[in-house]
Amino acid sequence: MTGGPRPLSASPSALVDVHDVALMDLDGVVYRGSQAVPHAAVTIAAARDRGMRVVYVTNNALRPPAEVVRRLASVGVSAAVPDVVTSAQAAARVLAQRLPAGAAVLVAGGEGLREAVTAEGLRPVTTAGEQPVAVVQGFDPDLDYARLAEAALAIRAGAFWVASNVDATVPTERGLMPGNGSLVAMLRTATGCDPMVTGKPERAMHEESVRRSGARFPLIVGDRLDTDIESAVRSGTPSLLVLTGVACPAELLRAQGRHRPTYLAADLRGLLACHPGVVVTVGRAQVDGVPPQGADVDGNPHCDDVVAVCGGWVAQVRDSTLTWRGARPVTWAGGTDGLDALRAACVAAWTAADRGAPVHTVAGDRPPGCSDLD
Repeated sequence: MTGGPRPLSASPSALVDVHDVALMDLDGVVYRGSQAVPHAAVTIAAARDRGMRVVYVTNNALRPPAEVVRRLASVGVSAAVPDVVTSAQAAARVLAQRLPAGAAVLVAGGEGLREAVTAEGLRPVTTAGEQPVAVVQGFDPDLDYARLAEAALAIRAGAFWVASNVDATVPTERGLMPGNGSLVAMLRTATGCDPMVTGKPERAMHEESVRRSGARFPLIVGDRLDTDIESAVRSGTPSLLVLTGVACPAELLRAQGRHRPTYLAADLRGLLACHPGVVVTVGRAQVDGVPPQGADVDGNPHCDDVVAVCGGWVAQVRDSTLTWRGARPVTWAGGTDGLDALRAACVAAWTAADRGAPVHTVAGDRPPGCSDLD
């Protein structure tokens, strides 16, 4: 959509003082598998002490909210059941809006999905023989071939198919594992049908999160470009990308418009910080008194030079090559988090790509935070 916040914007005030609710992802943001993400618990507590409500919005439909609360407690984060919004709840609400009370719904997922379907006045079933009018599918590591086959039979018989989300992977302490999207792809291949998807980045999930949280000025916080950040862009909501989960600097550098966050941080401590802006120019002779690299002897740049400045770093794209150099130090109330060179590089690369000249080569001499951009 248009009219949303500009990617990698400045925030002179700490984000916690600007937004009333953080709509926060869980996997890869607060925890990875059974392990806590460093700094998450203490930052969440600090944000709440400063008046920000934290609502956990997860595409993982496996666990009921009460179980999510217990899991949060195990990594040092206190929460209540109303603080949790799951893709199972969004999927069940969509079903309830379309089906009569008591309608049979085949649940291809875990207890969180069954509980959400029941809470909306629908009747969970497990086989195609029970003649379900709908199939709802969500992440469940115990989902086996037999249960998927029942779902396929029901879909082929005309049942309305809803998928809680299509995340291809889910982060764990062992690395990325297959997510619900991988199993949705299996059923799509087996049936030739496409599901209605309700989880992030679809609007149904965002609307459910805002409705349940009562947010007026929400901030979406996540680690995935294709779910968290795309949801924010679609809804025109500011977003904070943290680099503790799925997204990496190389993926961010090449992000399309729908995957570009408003703010960037190494971890959740970015909630408590101010954020620097990025100044970008195209074909300008000088930035901060320094001619663009590759300009002629008179300092005249090529018309397609893209130069972006953030903090003490200048990133330049010329002839599809990304380079950096130091700029005059800039005094910034928020200090530095080591990501200014990456911010400048991303805005330069995005601007060049939008002009039809994407980055193909990244200079070998790279500043902090930019070593893994290949």
